[in-house]
Amino acid sequence: MTWWRDAVIYQIYPRSFCDSDGDGIGDLNGIRSQLEYLSWLGVDALWLTPIYPSPMKDFGYDVSNYVAIDSLFGSMQDFDRLVGEAHERGIRVILDWVPNHTSSEHPWFINSRSARDSALRDWYVWRDAKADGSLPNNWIHAWSEESVWTWDEATEQYYLHCFLPSQPDLNWANDRVREAMEATMRFWLDRGVDGLRMDVVHLLGKDLDVDDPDELRMLGHTPFGDTAVTHDYLREIRRVLDEYEGDRMSIGEVYLFDPERVATYYGDHDELHLAFNFASLFTQWRAEEWRGLIERTERALESVDGWPTWVLSNHDNARIATRLAGDPRRVRAAILLLLTLRGTPFLYQGEELGLADAVIPADRVVDPGGRDGCRAPIPWTREADFGWRRAPWLPFVENAAALSVDAQRTSDDSVLALTREILALRRRMKSLQSGGVENLMVEGNVLFFDRVAEGERLRVMVNFSRDAPCALPAGTSVLLSSGDSPAGGLGPGEAVILDVN
Repeated sequence: MTWWRDAVIYQIYPRSFCDSDGDGIGDLNGIRSQLEYLSWLGVDALWLTPIYPSPMKDFGYDVSNYVAIDSLFGSMQDFDRLVGEAHERGIRVILDWVPNHTSSEHPWFINSRSARDSALRDWYVWRDAKADGSLPNNWIHAWSEESVWTWDEATEQYYLHCFLPSQPDLNWANDRVREAMEATMRFWLDRGVDGLRMDVVHLLGKDLDVDDPDELRMLGHTPFGDTAVTHDYLREIRRVLDEYEGDRMSIGEVYLFDPERVATYYGDHDELHLAFNFASLFTQWRAEEWRGLIERTERALESVDGWPTWVLSNHDNARIATRLAGDPRRVRAAILLLLTLRGTPFLYQGEELGLADAVIPADRVVDPGGRDGCRAPIPWTREADFGWRRAPWLPFVENAAALSVDAQRTSDDSVLALTREILALRRRMKSLQSGGVENLMVEGNVLFFDRVAEGERLRVMVNFSRDAPCALPAGTSVLLSSGDSPAGGLGPGEAVILDVN
């Protein structure tokens, strides 16, 4: 059983999803209260970004306890109820697991930095300066041009942090670290979670003696962390997952932009089950660009018998509606494309509403990486505060009332209605779940491809033009359109699913 191949996975950023207790921060009971909505929408699994205790310097990706729930989000009992009720509705639950680094407030790091002869000293990456007094290497951390090395006055060594200084990197070369992290996996798998999304998992193995290219250092070290030993660690992780019944899965944040490099993280069916293909977040909205990305992704994964993933937005990157300048036709077409490509699509909360990034005033900015806009709260109702009992931790998007779930749920031509209709069609058509891709081509500004399985053949057409309609192939019938295309045609900026049987 490989449920994750056919699934549509819905990403939840809990702080911004739904607030049950009126403190302005979304929580587990808020998610539980919207399971009916998620079931109605038709998603198959939920991925929750971190809900562990954390100082929230990086909003949960700085973990201070891997086996507990932050009180901001609720209790362990709340979590167990959420998982149980989601399972009753046939919805699986995936947790974010952060293996590369902890919070500097984690007891492990507090012990590690206490003395050079600490029992946990080697659980983190400590280095002396080079003989000439320079830093151990030239790496810079995410979101700035500052070094990944911070000097610790008490023990007179540098420690490594590929992200904030408050996020020290674990030393995965240490067997005890790997055993401890595997124990944290088992804790949640024993509680019934169906899989783990693994944060920056390609960074686990590090070659500290290799400098990053000077001309690309502005990207930070994250895209360069890709070493052979990481694959050994991933095989150990996979063996833990394989201990459990029910096809527990892993999806890796492999923050590399080359599909060939990403493909290696599938291993020989013994590493990741899925790896994010982030190239789609940065591909221009042009027919030939998308044809090239699809073709390159398919070719790379064919060599490892890997299953693709597709994503348009997430909690780290601008929403697709913002990247498409709010053009409603193209936003709707992008949703149709996402949900019809071969592979597992990840739908970021609010994408089904066509949300763009919120405008964040300077005095409301809280994220060190400038990502607040794409994390704006979900508007549930049309009333003031949009279904939140008090003003939430971040501002809402513009036009929140019109974009709210309540407003769109009663509209037959909303982005929400379209998304639900595509998901329903996807559930009915084997070709859209597990079918292959044939006849991938571009004519003018129009992208075509067929999805084929068990005698079904559907054609997806996406018109990337802003102003030129195109004709539909003779002998086809429209199953679903993203817009109001004329009979026998496809309007500019629109997409369609055709029956070609």
